[in-house]
Amino acid sequence: MNKATLSATAVVSALALGPTLAPAAGATERDLPGNTVQHRSGRAIPFTEATVTDGADGSFSLSWKAEGVTRVEIRANGRVVARGGSTGRTVVTGLPAADRQWFWFEADHGQGLRLADRLVKLSGTVNLRDAGGYRTENGQWVRMGEVYRSDALNNLTAQDRTTLRRLRIRTVFDLRTESERAKDPEKVPAGADYVVADVFAGSEAFQGMPRTPAEAERMMIDAEKAMVSGDGAEKAYGQVFDGVREDDARSVLFHCTAGKDRTGWSNAALLTALGVPRDTVMADYLASNTYRKAANDALLGHLPPEQAAVYKPLLDVRPEYLNSAYAEVGAKYGTFDHYLNDGLGIDRHELKRLKKNLLVG
Repeated sequence: MNKATLSATAVVSALALGPTLAPAAGATERDLPGNTVQHRSGRAIPFTEATVTDGADGSFSLSWKAEGVTRVEIRANGRVVARGGSTGRTVVTGLPAADRQWFWFEADHGQGLRLADRLVKLSGTVNLRDAGGYRTENGQWVRMGEVYRSDALNNLTAQDRTTLRRLRIRTVFDLRTESERAKDPEKVPAGADYVVADVFAGSEAFQGMPRTPAEAERMMIDAEKAMVSGDGAEKAYGQVFDGVREDDARSVLFHCTAGKDRTGWSNAALLTALGVPRDTVMADYLASNTYRKAANDALLGHLPPEQAAVYKPLLDVRPEYLNSAYAEVGAKYGTFDHYLNDGLGIDRHELKRLKKNLLVG
């Protein structure tokens, strides 16, 4: 790798695409068909916390907290797999292989909740995740199975693309630059619409190479600001929001190269618009460090220590990066609602429709 001849974008592209995970099994059976979330109308969701974690051995760890209930039942594939009280934790084994294993959490009163592990395991990606499964400030939940975020799709196998088709992904937004797209052409599931939404179009972000870790950190902070106030960014994220808002009958996926910066702000902005607490948004943003750790460690391990120290900030996500984007929202627009309206073209009526499509409870 010749440091002198690479732009920072090229370095991020080259370093971010490393070892990938083993493919998930391809069975198609799902707990509830389609994207339907079945619940009793007009009743709040009592769950304040609920998670599903897919274990490497085929097991599933489930945990939950539900206010004011005495009994919780959890179903998968049409049968009860766990029971407990208002707070619980259990491990479920012996379920058949599936593209994604869905669980239906239901208490003795209130609406139920449909959840799966957030990570979608494919052989050609390491950071493809569901954007949903989070609780908002007012007690609603972001639907799962509606919006996905990912790293680049150029390494998808035929089986990967079939899996994404079965997950009903029909619109893919590519947030990468022209040079990234030319170097690693997109692979999308059959029948999906492919939309270029170049966040850095016309931007000077990622010009030149950092010489020190501090310069790399400053470059990432400046890039996050450009994701908010750059003309290309406003247009690109406006396209994504429009696609998510309008495509209420099928799933949407947006991605960049590593699925952490341009994709990270896209998801942070979406979750913030939906009313998810800032600390939850930050945790989702920082989760890329976990999902990308093995790939990033392997890549940095092949570099001289001094060079690895410079490149590491380019591969990380850090609180100061995301916070710089929120600070830019305040500096340019004053409030997040003004950012949505004036920057992305999402007025209060369109935001209401977005919440209607993506929130339950």
